[in-house]
Amino acid sequence: MGCLGNFIWILCGGIWQALAWAATGLLWCVTIVGIPIGMQCFKFASLAFAPFGKDVVYGGGAPSLIANIIWIIVSGVPLAVCAAVNGLVLCCTVIGIPFGMQCFKIAKLALMPFGATIK
Repeated sequence: MGCLGNFIWILCGGIWQALAWAATGLLWCVTIVGIPIGMQCFKFASLAFAPFGKDVVYGGGAPSLIANIIWIIVSGVPLAVCAAVNGLVLCCTVIGIPFGMQCFKIAKLALMPFGATIK
C-alpha cells in the first residue's frame, strides 16, 4: 500500500501540504536564528510528500516544549488547520478515509513538531 498510497496521496492534495511545509521552512531559514526550525520543516515536508509507511514518534524535553510553544504561535496553527480541513474533506468518502487519516497525522505534527521523529 505504501507506494500506491503515496502516489494517490500526491494526487489527493499531498503535494500542497508538502509545498506548504517547504515554504514555511524557507521562511524560517531567512533568519539565522530560524535555520534549525527551517531544517525541521524540510524534514517534515518529506513526510508530507510521502506519509504512507512512516510513523511519527513523539518525545523530547523542555527545549522541545519551548520550541513547540513558539512554533504554535508563529507557524503551527495555519499548517494544522490546512491539514485538518483537507483531512475532513477527504474523509467525506469511504475511499478517502486512509488519506484523511494521513492528513490528521500531519495536522498533529504541525502542532508539535519538535521532539518528534519520523520512523
